[in-house]
Order: sequence, then C-alpha cells, then structure tokens
Amino acid sequence: MPRSVPPPCPEFPAITAPAPARPVVCNPGLVMAVAAASVMAPMADATPALRGYTLPVWVAAAARAALGALLGEPVAPAVALKLLEPPGVEAVPVEAAALLGNGWALGQARCDPGEGLDLTRGLVVWVLVRWWEAQGGSAVESTAGSTTGFRSGSMVEFPAGPSPESLPPQVSSAAAASVTPAPAALEPGSEDWLLFEAGEGVGIHAASGEACLSDYARRLLAANLRPLVPSGQGLQLRVVLPAGRALAERTSNAAFGVVEGLALIGTRAAVQAGASPDQLEATLDVLRERAGASGFQGDLVLVIGENGLDLAPRLGLPPQLLLKAGNWIGPVLVAAAEAGVRRLLLFGYQGKLIKLAAGIFHTHHHLADGRAEVLTAFAALEGLAGEALASLHAAPTVEAALAELEAADPALTQRLRDRLAAAVESRSAAYLARHGGSSLAVGAVLFDRGRQVCAQGPLGGGLMQELIVAAEAAVEVAAAVELS
Repeated sequence: MPRSVPPPCPEFPAITAPAPARPVVCNPGLVMAVAAASVMAPMADATPALRGYTLPVWVAAAARAALGALLGEPVAPAVALKLLEPPGVEAVPVEAAALLGNGWALGQARCDPGEGLDLTRGLVVWVLVRWWEAQGGSAVESTAGSTTGFRSGSMVEFPAGPSPESLPPQVSSAAAASVTPAPAALEPGSEDWLLFEAGEGVGIHAASGEACLSDYARRLLAANLRPLVPSGQGLQLRVVLPAGRALAERTSNAAFGVVEGLALIGTRAAVQAGASPDQLEATLDVLRERAGASGFQGDLVLVIGENGLDLAPRLGLPPQLLLKAGNWIGPVLVAAAEAGVRRLLLFGYQGKLIKLAAGIFHTHHHLADGRAEVLTAFAALEGLAGEALASLHAAPTVEAALAELEAADPALTQRLRDRLAAAVESRSAAYLARHGGSSLAVGAVLFDRGRQVCAQGPLGGGLMQELIVAAEAAVEVAAAVELS
C-alpha cells in the first residue's frame, strides 16, 4: 500500500559597512519603502568561496553576520562557519551586516554554487534577526515591528547546539582579521531558543504553512548561532530571498507541495552537481567505499535527487544503504554491479524515473528528455486513445498529466504507473546486461508530488519491504543489547 509521509519537510538599499564603534542604524520602514528600486552592493574585498555551497550554507552565513551585528562585532567580509557535513570550519563570504532599528539586524550573502548549472547562482539572501526572551522554557516574543510586512512563521524546534568543548578550532590567524570567528564558548541551554520565520521568497509547505527546510539546514543554524545566544534569551530569525518566488517557478517545488519560494533543502555544505563528471566520480568513490566495508550485505538504495534522499529514511529505508545518484544513473548501476552489489533499489520521483523506462540513463534535461513522449507511448499501450491521449501529451508536466488522467480514470492511471515502474526495472536489467552486470537485480519504487509511493515494480515493492523490515529488526536488536 502507498505510504504517505508529511514533508520534512524588493531588495534593500545599499548599506555601508559600519565601523566597529558606530554601527549603522537604519529605519526599517524607509528600507522597505525604497526596496524595489535599489540593490545592495557587495563588499569589494569579500573572499571568494573555495567551492560551491548549498543554499542552507549561505542562509547560515547571512544569519551569522546578522547576529554579529546584533552582538556589536566588527563587520568582516566573511564568517567562519562550522559546516557539519563535512566536518570542519570554512570562511564563507558575506556582503554586508548592519543594525536596522526596532531591534533588528540584517545580514546579506550571495549564493555561489560553484561550477555547473544552478539557478541559485547570484541569489541574494537576507536574514534579519532580533532578540526575544524565553521564560520557563517557552517562547515570549519581544515587541513586534510593524513595517516589514513579512509573513509570520510558526515556532520551529531546533537542536540545542554544540557544547563549547565540541566547537572546532578557529580558522588560521592569517585570516582572522577578515573573518568573523566561529561561535565561542557560551553554554547553550535546553530551552527553545529560535523562532524561525519564512519571509518573502522562502518556500513553505502548502499543506501546513510551515517553512520548508531540511534537517541539515536546522542543524547548521543551531551549530553556528546557538552558542552565541545567551541563556534565557532567544533569537527571532527571518529569512528573505528577494528573487526566490520567481526562481521557484523554474523548479519542481510545486510538484512536492512547496509553494511561494525556494526550499532550504540540502544534506551537506558542498553543492553536488548531478550532471558534473566530478560528481559522478565522487558518487562512485562512495559506492566503492560502501561495497568494500566490513559487513556489507550486498544491498543498496539508489535515490534520485534531494527529495528522494530526504523521503527514503522517513519511509523506513536504512540511511546507511542510501546513495544519491544525481543524473549519472547508468554508470552508477554498472559500477554497483562491478563492486559486488547484488540487490539495488531505485527510489525516485516518477517524473524523473520515467526516463529510465525509455532507456535514458543520463537523466539531465539538457542531455535528454522525452518524458511526454514516453508517457504517451505507455498510455497508448494501456489502451488510451484519441483526445484523452492527445491531452496527456499536451500536459505541462508528468505530474499534471497523471493527475488529470487519474481524475478521469484512476484504475487506468494506476496500471500506467505500474507499467512504467516495471519498464524501469526491465530497461535497467537490459542496460546492465549490455555492460556485463547481469548479476545485479534492480527494483524500482516511484513516488509522486504528495510524497506517496505511487508505483512499485515487480521486484521493487518486495525489496523495499524487506529492507524496511530488516532495518526495524536491527533497531530492535540494538535496543535490546543496550538494555541488557
């Protein structure tokens, strides 16, 4: 049976960087009034990023810069961030930080995803912060401003953050003059400490209205901000992506129930370019490491995209078996067979995996698409014809086409999805056979925009259930051992 899982889930005018002794204070009402006509200029001496970072890193950098302004720290062209994934501290560029008024401080960063195609390139990130008090472990918001007009968010639970002993060393002394240090020793309390609000351009879940941010984004904010928030006090944090709403229209966010802007997703600091040969090599390195590890049982779950990587463990698939494939699915399948993987589960969004049903094993849309043609051909094999078939082909997306067809004929739609899942398995087997990897069994499981499993191939459904049951049994055994 399908299993449903809830989702994880005008620019400011130029602001001169303040001198340490006299921070700039701006009237937020004036700032917002002239927002549509001006753009904040970047700091001229900002250090370029060593490599491309995901959106959560730039949000955390802007937040750290804003908190520094609130604390009276000197403005620097970069902040030292604890990246978590991978471990370590890096200097991440920021463009500005200033006090605004009504207790607010602003930090600005600009996304640099590194080489490769990425729509967040140059995206301006604003983070506004101010203090609020926590009493008795619950949040009490300070006096609210009335001039920003941002959408209010709900309380989001964040981890308490690291202990002072766990904080990493600072960046080198040579860079200290131009980098705001990583968080120093302030003992974090256990009370709620952060009120996170999604401002303009930040994606929210249509069903709940909550901000769409990954667990990594939450942990990143906690690790870099919480040690600087005094005990008994909290931080109100508002993220604004001025171009986020427009950019989101070029993504598949709406297909996953995320509306009004860009989702703050990502599972690590560095951008993983799915179409990059370097990313393929990195994926193959992880694959070989997994397959060569002691205790490897021969099973692997190949997830397609960030949504698959987030959803799979929520459905119960063991995280240690998950490997994100990007767009290089064919070479990864062959490498998995060569590395000794015996059973592989392909887990991905139906609008992506449909390409495999046509034998397209590099799935980036710049190289190959044909999704409408594939869907139409398989629908015709299920008996769809005439105007209904033409309408299916003319739909703007696979999701929209299947939704329209399901409204008219649910049974045919389910047969079509099952046929597609079965074709993904058979075409994968044929691809492997051509490359000498016939010993690898491939199952396929597809999910839809509602984050529900909507189709399972003949092998995929059983394999997924086996892996989930094995993971649950392992957890029970570990718990029993701990109690004994």
